[in-house]
Amino acid sequence: HSLSLFLSLSLFLSPDSEMAQLLFLIILYALDGGIRYRGLTQEQIRNVQILPVDYEIEYICRGNRVIVGPKVRKCLPNGTWTDITLHSRCLLLCPRVWTSLENGRVALKPPGPPVEGTVLHYSCHAGFMLEGRNITHCTKLGKWDSPKPVCLCKSSISKKKLYIGALFPMSGGWPGGQACLPSAQMALDLVNNRTDILPDYELELIYYDSMCDPGESTKLLYDLLYTEPIKTVLMPGCSSVSTLVAEAARMWNLIVLSYGSSSPALSNRNRFPTFFRTHPSATLHNPTRVRLFQKWKWTKIATIQQTTEVFTSTLDDLEQRVKEAGIEISVRQSFLTDPAVAVKNLKRQDARIIVGLFYETEARKVFCEVFKEKLYGKKYVWFLIGWYADNWFKIKDPSINCTIENMTEAVEGHVTTEIVMLNPETVRGASNLTSQEFLGALMNRLGGKNPEETGGFQEAPLAYDAVWALALALNKTVAPLKAKGRRLEDFNYNNHDITAEIYRALNTSSFEGVSGHVVFDAQGSRMAMTLIEQLQGGSYKKIGYYDSSQKNLSWFGNDVWIGAGPPADSTIVIEEFRYLSQKLFAAVSVFAGLGILLGIVCLTFNIYNGNVRYIQNSQPYLNNMTAVGCMMALAAVFPLGIDGHHIHRSQFPVVCQFRLWLLGLGFSLAYGSMFTKIWWVHNLFTKKEEKKEKRKHLEPWKLYATVGVLLAIDVLSLMIWQIVDPLHITVEKFTREAPKGDLDVLIQPLLEHCTSEKMNTWLGVVYGYKGLLLLLGIFLAYETKSVSTEKINDHRAVGMAIYNVAVLCMITAPVTMILTSQQDASFAFAALAIVFSVYITLVVLFVPKMRRLITRGEWQSEQQDTLKTGSSTNNNDEEKSRQLERENRELQKIIQEKEQRVSELRNQLVERQALRNRRRPSSGTNQNHSNSSPPSSQPDPKSLLPPPGYPNPTKISRNHCHNSQIPLLYK
Repeated sequence: HSLSLFLSLSLFLSPDSEMAQLLFLIILYALDGGIRYRGLTQEQIRNVQILPVDYEIEYICRGNRVIVGPKVRKCLPNGTWTDITLHSRCLLLCPRVWTSLENGRVALKPPGPPVEGTVLHYSCHAGFMLEGRNITHCTKLGKWDSPKPVCLCKSSISKKKLYIGALFPMSGGWPGGQACLPSAQMALDLVNNRTDILPDYELELIYYDSMCDPGESTKLLYDLLYTEPIKTVLMPGCSSVSTLVAEAARMWNLIVLSYGSSSPALSNRNRFPTFFRTHPSATLHNPTRVRLFQKWKWTKIATIQQTTEVFTSTLDDLEQRVKEAGIEISVRQSFLTDPAVAVKNLKRQDARIIVGLFYETEARKVFCEVFKEKLYGKKYVWFLIGWYADNWFKIKDPSINCTIENMTEAVEGHVTTEIVMLNPETVRGASNLTSQEFLGALMNRLGGKNPEETGGFQEAPLAYDAVWALALALNKTVAPLKAKGRRLEDFNYNNHDITAEIYRALNTSSFEGVSGHVVFDAQGSRMAMTLIEQLQGGSYKKIGYYDSSQKNLSWFGNDVWIGAGPPADSTIVIEEFRYLSQKLFAAVSVFAGLGILLGIVCLTFNIYNGNVRYIQNSQPYLNNMTAVGCMMALAAVFPLGIDGHHIHRSQFPVVCQFRLWLLGLGFSLAYGSMFTKIWWVHNLFTKKEEKKEKRKHLEPWKLYATVGVLLAIDVLSLMIWQIVDPLHITVEKFTREAPKGDLDVLIQPLLEHCTSEKMNTWLGVVYGYKGLLLLLGIFLAYETKSVSTEKINDHRAVGMAIYNVAVLCMITAPVTMILTSQQDASFAFAALAIVFSVYITLVVLFVPKMRRLITRGEWQSEQQDTLKTGSSTNNNDEEKSRQLERENRELQKIIQEKEQRVSELRNQLVERQALRNRRRPSSGTNQNHSNSSPPSSQPDPKSLLPPPGYPNPTKISRNHCHNSQIPLLYK
């Protein structure tokens, strides 16, 4: 074979050495060793390229180094060397004296000479105790890394015992003691066998089963404190039990070191001044949860918790953190023992991303109800605590009526957050064990029990490190206490100094444990990384880590979802605007357009025939205003039907303004001109008789001024409205609707409205003002229904139009306010009311005029009509008026004749009375002489009264007639 290949295969030097030179005589030398070529000279070694079959080479080492691996290799017929897969190395030899131990045993790994990498494990025979480290390593320098231990006879050593009072939950909500107790006992054995840690003391564990029940723990705590021996430290497990123990421990000056308490409430130094824990606070889960919510873009979550302090305080912390992250807790449910109602509420309130905080036994109850309510699958994600047993959902529980298959189906895909409790790195800590070696030793102590069925298996490293933290802290207090003349065995429940030293030692603890680096913060809690797992196919898979101190998420990307990806945090809501029916809008627009065309025809007719006496007597300018107002009102129908379907949303307020102004001004012109006519008719023909002459003089400018006032009021009120509180667009939301097909989508109907901040106030003012005008118009139309006047000859038609407009407006206004949420009905009702009102007004006011002028041919001007007919008008009302005037003139003549006759009769009566006075007898004369005064020559007033049946002459004159006779005669 070629020499170069041979040299590469025969590399045996240590990793740190370099080939300096080759010496070829008999031996090829290097720094640590070389190769001997048998039978070859130096010149032959330099020139040879192929060695014969069965040729042998030999490895040799320099100094005190020894060969590890094959020492001799032979060239094979196939062109390779023997043992080609095994490396040959020259390593320094550590002293062999360490490989033996008097009164003890030494286990050497790997077997062979004690060279670099060799590990020795020491143990003593029964009756002896190991002094020194129980393990040592051979370094590359050829030295052992620790002094050789010795086995001392226990009978010659008098160790003092320090007692630890512990509560391990072997059953209950969290049976963590099943694995944590063996782990703690294993740590105690190692500590007690160490001569460099508490050499004069032996730690002993006194423990009870707390069942994770505060009530039971109260009794057990009483037994621990009031029975001998005195306990130096207390070690509870569950958070609820630790809360009880830590709060009471301050009374006895006891340090409390917990291995399984995660309640955030225990971080309160004022309430728990002597509490430490190797289990991180449950709030350490919350930064991880918030980071996952942000990763999957969830902004709304729900929570369900068991009503205990640990979960309540954890949830309070989570609520604060998600609030800072802009995430909303939409549903928060809790339960004591039965979660059925809470789970139903989650379902009813459409919870999707759910954080569950409860113990393992309650978790089975919760997910049994979750299965019944179908609160699982592709639309839901559950976040649970990671310290349950791996098969917690497969454990038969008599308190639930769900099968294992039901539970497995319900829990599939849920995510857990778990504190990293086992050091992932291969590091030897204070106990000289790596995390994997610790697990192997724990499994041996558990006797082969299935870890998935052993409660607290995940927390076992924390219990192991808790014992080591306590041992190292107690060891650290020995020297300070000795300097003060005190000893650990002097501890009692009234000794503050020893407790203070233990507190200081624990507070400054820092060492590598099997669970990672152990250090306590100011609140006595421990920081650690968080492991994120997901249940995939019935088993938990690691999908990431999160370091909350560095805010670093390590993501593996192997998360699996039932659906296409992470579900939405709520039902997907699709916003859909409701628009006006285009068929309805088109139909009403046609009617409105025809109405505008009719208004133009009426306006043109009225202007063209303005010189006709009949048209002139109907106040054509007011009728023109009515026609214009009707067309403006009809024009308002078009912006009334325009919505987001036709224009951009930003232009919608402009359309709102057009609606308001067109409708407002149109109403003021149309109704205002009609109201003005009926008002002046009523004003002129209901005056007292002394103002009768004013009827003959109707000044048109007053009519126009009245319409102008009404129009000015509208313009002013609308301007104030738009300046103070302008119209803007608002969107009304309706009840969500579920479309056919995808059940995870809802339609959110939306409707755009024109509104202002105080819309109801403004509408109240406008409707109140317009309503009063309508009511007053109805009243005036009724009062003047029998009045006939030549100056306004169409006031009865105006009254009829007012009736129709008032009724339609009074019905439409409240109905449209009620129907605002129904765009089609509201538009149809309002638009048709406008159309009908305008049509009725135009037909009633203008069609009779057109018919009269067309049928009678009265198209001439006033002068032509007078020359042709000899009369001012042929209207029936005017004929009746002339007839009444003739009758009045005849009556006046009769009255004058009667007055003359009465005057004559009065004169005759006066003469007769004077004649009677002269004919009185003498007795009457004597009698008159005896009176002091002569008889009056004035006639008796009663004698001057007119005869019965004649009117009083003082009240009747030719210039005073009762105007009530006019309608009476007309009737």
